[in-house]
Amino acid sequence: MRAMVFEAVGQPLRAVEMPVAQPDPGQLLIKVSACGVCRTDLHLLDGEVTIAQPPRVLGHQIVGTVRSGEHRGRRVGVPWLGWTCGQCEYCTSGRENLCPRARFTGRDIDGGMAEYAVADARYCFELPDGYPDEQAAPLLCAGLIGYRCLRMCGDAAQAKRLGLYGFGAAAHIIAQVACKQGREVYAFTREGDEAAQEFARGLGAVWAGSSAQSPPQELHAAIVFAPVGALVPAALRALAPGGTVVCGGIHMSDIPSIPYDILWQERGIRSVANLTRRDAEEFLALAPRVPVKTTVTRYPLERANEALEDLRAGRFTGAAVIVP
Repeated sequence: MRAMVFEAVGQPLRAVEMPVAQPDPGQLLIKVSACGVCRTDLHLLDGEVTIAQPPRVLGHQIVGTVRSGEHRGRRVGVPWLGWTCGQCEYCTSGRENLCPRARFTGRDIDGGMAEYAVADARYCFELPDGYPDEQAAPLLCAGLIGYRCLRMCGDAAQAKRLGLYGFGAAAHIIAQVACKQGREVYAFTREGDEAAQEFARGLGAVWAGSSAQSPPQELHAAIVFAPVGALVPAALRALAPGGTVVCGGIHMSDIPSIPYDILWQERGIRSVANLTRRDAEEFLALAPRVPVKTTVTRYPLERANEALEDLRAGRFTGAAVIVP
């Protein structure tokens, strides 16, 4: 099969031919039809998140058709969290996202930037009807992580005014969910990124501006999707008393020193790690009821490096999807 393989930090992915892996008991062989591109893939390429045993096939927003066992023919989605022990205190209390032995798709397990992938059946999810494969792919990380972040903000009555810092794949999905819940969305983008600001307004944001600006009203909650630590104190300064800043990335540059007066009055900072199966089940049931519409730019498998660099440079709105 064809695959795009990570071999070393700082090097582009390499196109290779490799044998199709055979599933072990409890695993499914999946013919990949689409794989979303995520900022985490950039963190892996740059060594900010470590791949312990390269070479590795990247990609953790996989959509495909099962080609093995009793589930043959079923369309499934595979997210970042790819395996957990099922025995630790976190797994047995519904917090498998914190399992210390967890393995992750596209980092510890070969991912979806290939024609086939093998995945743990426990972490393969039925996808809602009505989404073409490439439209479904961003739901599996951008959507799931965004949904977990949104839950951390509090309900719509407590957190009506919501700030989204970094208006990329996750924000463009969660903005739609938040608006459906009756929240007011305030979108923060890179300085001068008028295309992203217009995109945000088109998805229901009541205000859009640069991350250097202050919103016209105090926020009840903010999600920082951009991996920029300096945005955390900026978001804190935009919060009303009792508000929460949720950090939604797996990696972020260092957070500068925070003066206590911007944290005081019961403001808080939370981080979100990975996802749970409950998150996946809830969000994939919710998405078609909103309905969430994903905006995607398609790339063939051989142009995966171009997709990653376009993501780094912010050359598209919404999400990038690899279509083998």
